[in-house]
Amino acid sequence: MGTYLHNDQINEFNEKGVTVLRGVFKDWVETLRAGIAANMDEPDPNARIYKGEQGEGRFFVDYCNWDRIAQYEDFIFNSPAAAIAGELMQSETVQLFHEHVLVKEAQTGVPTPWHQDAPYYCVDGPKTVSLWVPLDNVPQETTLEFLSGSHKWGKFYRPQRFDGSALNEHDTLEDIPDINANREQYNIEAWAVAPGDAIAFDFRTVHGAPANKNPHSERRAFSLRLLGDGIRFARREGIVTSPPFKQVTLQDGDALVGPEFPMLIN
Repeated sequence: MGTYLHNDQINEFNEKGVTVLRGVFKDWVETLRAGIAANMDEPDPNARIYKGEQGEGRFFVDYCNWDRIAQYEDFIFNSPAAAIAGELMQSETVQLFHEHVLVKEAQTGVPTPWHQDAPYYCVDGPKTVSLWVPLDNVPQETTLEFLSGSHKWGKFYRPQRFDGSALNEHDTLEDIPDINANREQYNIEAWAVAPGDAIAFDFRTVHGAPANKNPHSERRAFSLRLLGDGIRFARREGIVTSPPFKQVTLQDGDALVGPEFPMLIN
């Protein structure tokens, strides 16, 4: 599986639902920058572009392009990402769920609202990790923020699009609390990060990010969603998932198999 991490990083991931990994992908920064440039030149039909109320910089979001963008495929199959994920999840297997690109251009007045990733997804299981890899310097004031230990709360909050609209208008999940109005009540973890660092977090961990109001610097990030032992497909009647995976015909509870979800370590 490899020995990329220290025990304290693995323990922090398990206890807090998030940890920072310094420099683990420094050799892959230029590859991923080139991939994102190609992705933005030719986005998927599912890509979304959000703009602030004043129409300033764009917040570009796209996913599930790894099989058509060579740089993404190279990173997924040839970088240490899968081995690192296996160590964090303490899993014998590591499987690709999808990649997710998030670019906040300079002067983008669109925050990433507080949310969990798990309620958006069509998978269930105890072992999950996202590796969020910044491709620009991200200072403390614009970095991702996490609620330490929220992956253990046993709650799923209503998923919403990044413009604040509900993904599913009639789901039965509860709204996420107003965290920004009550920040002192939470243990918020956040790190300034550099290109090639990674922030690793559980799909259930609550997180968000401020707007990028810097007039000169964009914030490019490549996020890789990976799965461990015991993951099953989840099909929730009448519920839209993100990504939609409309071509997948698996039934609720099925093992996650198919070309969309290649096994990286088995």
